Amino acid sequence: MTAAPPTPPPTVTLSADEARRIALRAQGLLGAPDRRGGTRGVLRRLGAVQLDTISVLARSHELIPYARLGAVGRPTVESAYWGTGASFEYWSHAACILPVEEWPLFAFRRRAYRERGNLWNHQVSPEAYHGVLARLRAEGPLTSTELGGAKRTAEWWDWSDTKIAVERALAFGDVVCTERRSWKRVYRLAEQAIPADLHGQELTDRECLTRLVRQAGQALGVATRADLTDYHRIRADQLDAVVADCGLVPVTVAGWGAGGAEPAPAWADPTALATEPRGRHRTTLLSPFDSLVWDRARTERIFGMAHRLEAYTPKEKRVHGYFAMPVLAGGRLIGRVDPAREGATLVARRVSLDVPAQLPALARALREAADWVGCSAVRVEALADESLRPALTALLAQD
Repeated sequence: MTAAPPTPPPTVTLSADEARRIALRAQGLLGAPDRRGGTRGVLRRLGAVQLDTISVLARSHELIPYARLGAVGRPTVESAYWGTGASFEYWSHAACILPVEEWPLFAFRRRAYRERGNLWNHQVSPEAYHGVLARLRAEGPLTSTELGGAKRTAEWWDWSDTKIAVERALAFGDVVCTERRSWKRVYRLAEQAIPADLHGQELTDRECLTRLVRQAGQALGVATRADLTDYHRIRADQLDAVVADCGLVPVTVAGWGAGGAEPAPAWADPTALATEPRGRHRTTLLSPFDSLVWDRARTERIFGMAHRLEAYTPKEKRVHGYFAMPVLAGGRLIGRVDPAREGATLVARRVSLDVPAQLPALARALREAADWVGCSAVRVEALADESLRPALTALLAQD
């Protein structure tokens, strides 16, 4: 007789509240922070920290460790990321800082770029490409300006041949960025910058994707199919091919269905399921590019907040402000702050609080952020609920 196939284990069922706390713990925002690991520990835990040109309180990649560790010095954050060989910059969720250990995992993407050939509709000659590599081999790390110029004209998109060549080499993996100077990428030959034991690994596409999906699941704690594909921006068919082998556990989360539908299929990190997510909740302002909230659909599903970046929305159409930062307190998103700086004053151009009882937490988040960036005062310009102003003013004035 043919043996019957083994019965699959029952799917774990989680409440929405359990899933929320698992996600917070996985992201390093619930429980004691790993201060000994510092910024590098945060990067290894998240697997990717998104970069962005916008700088309000600080650049987004600085805000990520601040949210988890508190007032770690900004020079300390920068030195942990750049020039140490511990990380590199590449295309993941977007342009991201990645732990150097993940270099082999992006071989599938580097091969895909090579197969495409021309990137971003830019053309460049083989002579220009190999000329850039020769310069870097002869002279060492250089910025695009030092290589011969980034642009033909003042238009941001009008790259010079040198810039096209070096960016293509970055995508292909012939060069790597492990440092920025004044926000400019510094390019090095990958064979010189990536440790030999990592540079020499050539994983198959399946091996890359299996390990990246596992890493995304560990960083998210619990995630739907869409969440897992979004984390490192892989395709749905790529996820489907490896998800059964990546070590994540199928789960059902109550309430994770659209419009009362059955919950979407989800997976969880088995280590996260085995550990009760307890500990102190962080109270902090979050960058809109923080991996806890960078996906709108996931943010709304877990926290009930429909949040979007309005930096590229016409000013007259903005609801919450240019760089509205969600406020995290007690494991929930309680409101938004659109910050700015004027000298030694942190200016909250607009504040909206969804949970008035959390006003003390909002005040604490504002004061801590001000201290971190070297501001001695906080000024609130507009409150969605002006009746809260006297109490908020009093809380901000406390020593």
